[in-house]
Formats: sequence, C-alpha cells, structure tokens
Amino acid sequence: MMFLSLLLMIIFPVTAESDNIDIYNNEITLKKVEIQQYGLTLIDMAFINEYKLENLMDNLEAVIYKEAQDARFGEDGTLIPEKPGVTLDRQAFQHLFRNLYYSDNEGRLRVPEAPVYPKVDRGLLKEISTKELGGYVTFYRQSNKERSHNIALAAEAINNTVIFPGETFSFNEVVGERTADRGYRQAPVIVKGELAEDIGGGICQVSSTLYNAVDLKGVQIIERYAHSRRVPYVPPGRDATVSWWGPDFVFKNLYNEPILIRAKSQNGQMVVTVHSSETAEYFSGNGD
Repeated sequence: MMFLSLLLMIIFPVTAESDNIDIYNNEITLKKVEIQQYGLTLIDMAFINEYKLENLMDNLEAVIYKEAQDARFGEDGTLIPEKPGVTLDRQAFQHLFRNLYYSDNEGRLRVPEAPVYPKVDRGLLKEISTKELGGYVTFYRQSNKERSHNIALAAEAINNTVIFPGETFSFNEVVGERTADRGYRQAPVIVKGELAEDIGGGICQVSSTLYNAVDLKGVQIIERYAHSRRVPYVPPGRDATVSWWGPDFVFKNLYNEPILIRAKSQNGQMVVTVHSSETAEYFSGNGD
C-alpha cells in the first residue's frame, strides 16, 4: 500500500497526499482539480491534452496491473487453480474522465479496472494432461552442486509451459537470461570446443532433454544448434545448445490441440514429458 501511495504521488504531484486511494477498498480516485490539469492551458481549456491523458493512463495501468496466473501442477502433482489479474479499463476511464472534465460538478472519478484472464484454466490443463505424446530422460552428477542447481532452475522455468496450436516456443524467451541475480551459478560450459566456467552452466542439458522429448511428428523444430564438441548426456547429434546472446532452441506446435511441457530435475535425473488431450492429432496438410 505504501508503494502504491508513492507512485500516485509521482503521477499527481499537485495533490501530494494519499487521499487518491481508498485505503479500505484499495481503490484509486481522481478529484476534479486533478482532472482539470489535463487541459490545453496554452491554447484552449475546452480541449484535453491527449498526449498527457495517454501518459496518465499508462502510469495508472502500471500501478494497477496485476498479471494473471495460469493453472499449473504443483511439485506433488496437485492442480493449482488459475488466478485472474487486473488492469486499467482504458475505454471506461476515458469515458468517465471526459464526462467529469466537461461537467460543472466537483465529483470524483473512481478509476475503473478490468479483469485479465489467464490463458490456461483448470479445465484446459486437465484436458491436455491426459495423453503423453513423448518424453526423455538424461542423467547428471548430483555431486556437482552448482551445475545441478542451474539444471533445476531451468527445469522449473519450462515446467507447466503450454504451447497452443500454431504457437512457437523459444527456450531463451521462456527461461530468460541466466544471471547471478536470477539465482544461476557458475558451472562448466563448452565455449568454442573448450570447457570453461560461466554463469548458468548445465542448462544445455535441459534444452537437450527438451529437444529429444519434443522431437515428434506434430512438432516442427525451427532452431537448434549442436555443441562444438560431444556432450555426455545425449547421443551424438541429439543435443541442443543455448546461450542468452547466441543460439536458441525454438519449436512450433503443429498439433490441433495445445501441448503441455512437464519438466523436473530430481535425484540426478532430468525428465521432460510432453502431454496433450486425447483428441490431439497432427495434420500436415498433405493427407498424412
């Protein structure tokens, strides 16, 4: 609540108090005097400064926005339900803002919100987890704590990912940059055919395990690169190297249903399985 108050003071410097917020209901309201600041003062107060209004809505949206959470499976396999998010209702806000700006009353504008719906709800997640399309397991030494830690982080990042028909999955986009701030540690990596130490070492085992799991008829491999030397955890030619500023592993879902990626790292095993609904079929367009 304190953070919200500080943000609103930045947005509305004239009213440097938190009375724009309904503390009980956590609502944001604007006074008439604040709304009047958005007129074209140097030209004609009959006109609203549209640039300032858009900037106001952007700032309000940044304060209000709460991301929706998709339904997912927990570590113990229980289904965790989805949670809707919230954002600024820009259309309703503009309507209310203009009405109050051009009115003679001194009322307040309650900033309207709109729900943000998750892409994956409980019903869909249940449906696309009924049929296993493929899977793959690789093994690693648990004694290498740093590398094992990085593998676990990357596995958690791709776990519960849902790729809809026609959508593309990017390993780098889903996992994100591998930095110390995000919890990744230094571990051995292959650089130009030589072993070295770098942040995020070990995640190529996750991308390689994923590659072998999704190498299915209904999945189109769009981008994959091999290491500059053989790696021990997959057969020759079955690896997928990745790095934030370099190679990525990208594939596209060609099934008629969404596919679900389940991934976990446990007891020296990196496991990836691919699931969908019982009606999942691949159509090549060539009668196959």
